[in-house]
Amino acid sequence: MLKFEWDQEIISNSVDDTWAIAAALVSELPKRSVMALHGDLGAGKTCFVQGMAMALGIDQPVTSPTFTIVNEYHGSRYLCHMDLYRLSGADEVLALGFDEYLEAEGIVAVEWAERAEEVFPADAIHVEIRLLEEASMRSVIIRKKIVSA
Repeated sequence: MLKFEWDQEIISNSVDDTWAIAAALVSELPKRSVMALHGDLGAGKTCFVQGMAMALGIDQPVTSPTFTIVNEYHGSRYLCHMDLYRLSGADEVLALGFDEYLEAEGIVAVEWAERAEEVFPADAIHVEIRLLEEASMRSVIIRKKIVSA
């Protein structure tokens, strides 16, 4: 299994690499975790969530929730996959019952998190995925925000 360090840029050369990075992160997460996924359209945010789902033993297809807004999966842990692309801000996100999802024991992974960053908990993990010049390559940086005392 891949090992990574927080705030380190990891280069993914393929979908399999992106899945492995996501699986390595899942093994480090506490029972209740919120992940804010950042990246342009087509960067690999849903691919990253697919890797997390595989690591959790979820055997159903994981697809982008762009139109459904929320997809829920159950494996060794609960996985909530949200996409805020079609929402206009924090009020719409809160109207979805966002706070209730945050209370669930499991992982909440949110694509287009920047659309409502103010509603994320201070300890949310931020995953930045960027397209690189080579079509199959991605840059992945996983940041762990430190909650100030």
